[in-house]
Amino acid sequence: MEPGEAQQAALRALYAEMDPAHLAPLWESLSQLVRPVPAPGMVAHRWEYAPTRDYLMRAGDLISAEQAERRVLILENPVLRGTAAITTSLYAGLQLILPGEIAPCHRHSQCALRFVMEGEGAYTSVDGEKAVMRPFDLVLTPNWQWHDHGNDTDHPMIWLDGLDIPIVRLFDTTFAEHYDGKVHPETAPAGVSQAVYGRNLRPLDGSVAARRPAERPLFHYPYADWRDALGRMAAMAQIDPHVGHALEFLNPADGGPIMPTISAHVRLLPAGFQTLARRSSDAMVFVVVEGEGTICIDGVDMPLAPRDLVAVPSWAKVELQASSELVLFAYSDKAAQQKLGLYREKCE
Repeated sequence: MEPGEAQQAALRALYAEMDPAHLAPLWESLSQLVRPVPAPGMVAHRWEYAPTRDYLMRAGDLISAEQAERRVLILENPVLRGTAAITTSLYAGLQLILPGEIAPCHRHSQCALRFVMEGEGAYTSVDGEKAVMRPFDLVLTPNWQWHDHGNDTDHPMIWLDGLDIPIVRLFDTTFAEHYDGKVHPETAPAGVSQAVYGRNLRPLDGSVAARRPAERPLFHYPYADWRDALGRMAAMAQIDPHVGHALEFLNPADGGPIMPTISAHVRLLPAGFQTLARRSSDAMVFVVVEGEGTICIDGVDMPLAPRDLVAVPSWAKVELQASSELVLFAYSDKAAQQKLGLYREKCE
């Protein structure tokens, strides 16, 4: 036996002997664990809204919101089936509330956002304050805040749920509680937090108006407000060649991301505009708000139409092209990455 062969045989024997002790040699896997660039455990994927909506409406005929607690279709990444994950770090689902229904009150350790896809007039209640929802509003339910949903209108409401379920699961910190009643008692008029905190203002310390948690006071970002701001920016500012016109949703308490683990932003691309390639380390979920176009992810083109959803892996090369004026909403794990000193981006 050659010297190299003898060494390999001895190593294999050693591995076999120490395996029952639950030990493994780092040198056999180091190149896969510490890589030059990310190797995402997910793939890019697009969900066309119309057929997805059809499945959701059919589910609405078969199970009530109360029976389901949350009537939601999970958007599962094709290579992450069974894990309730659209990316390796994020969850996405489409929730349906039919007229007269209530999704019961609960709270949990996961952070959640709601991005309204269709319908108007239903509400999310956060710690007893209702946010009346309209298409493309962003509504937050930060972790450990009581929340229930209700629909007093005569039409269905559908929204996108975005949560950090995989991140919380990674740390084994999943906790939840159910409220004693179906809904939380009303603690403030609907919309008061948006009125008080939504204009770069806040109540004086000690004021009776300061009822929201100081570190997370605002939870409703109406479409009418953010779309107007994005349009005004597009009319006056120079466009960024890699992202188009883009605005990030901020927490007014500290100027940081909307939640500890999740960031969210919106983009506007004028008709005919094509971005230059860009990579970022945050896994991302896009929603088409207005217009049509194409997203190219690592050389693969996917068409974009209103309300379509697209999952983008970490460090994928992304290029966007707008056939008409294109408006996108996106959320990602950028907030968590920045806190951990992991976030990177590269413009090409």
